[in-house]
Amino acid sequence: MKKNNLFFALLFSTVFLFSGCAALVAGAAAAGASVGTYYYISGELKTDYFASFEKVWNACEKTIADMRGIDVSPSKEIARGKITAVINNEKVKINITYKSKDLTTVAIRVGIMGNRLSAQLLHDKIASHLSDN
Repeated sequence: MKKNNLFFALLFSTVFLFSGCAALVAGAAAAGASVGTYYYISGELKTDYFASFEKVWNACEKTIADMRGIDVSPSKEIARGKITAVINNEKVKINITYKSKDLTTVAIRVGIMGNRLSAQLLHDKIASHLSDN
């Protein structure tokens, strides 16, 4: 009896571990250009993109244009940049930071307190523009 319980426990653990890996691989494939992990901290939704700073910057500008942003104010330096705009009467702030050659972090805040759904929509559009290239 104990031998059967041990066998089923090992079988269940093995299946659980392998199914987790498959889900992880599928999740990474679905993420596309982004790492796939989003952090929502203090009203900002952050993620990393596997693309150069310039490609991510261009994708952010295209996203603002697609969303018909007004009062657009870009500020770009060597390893970081910021784009502020008004989209649908909400202030949007996008911070772009160089991490390495093909890794760039983007943090988006929509509104004063932050709106996670709107920020996620903008991230989705940025990822879409990056996959078009």
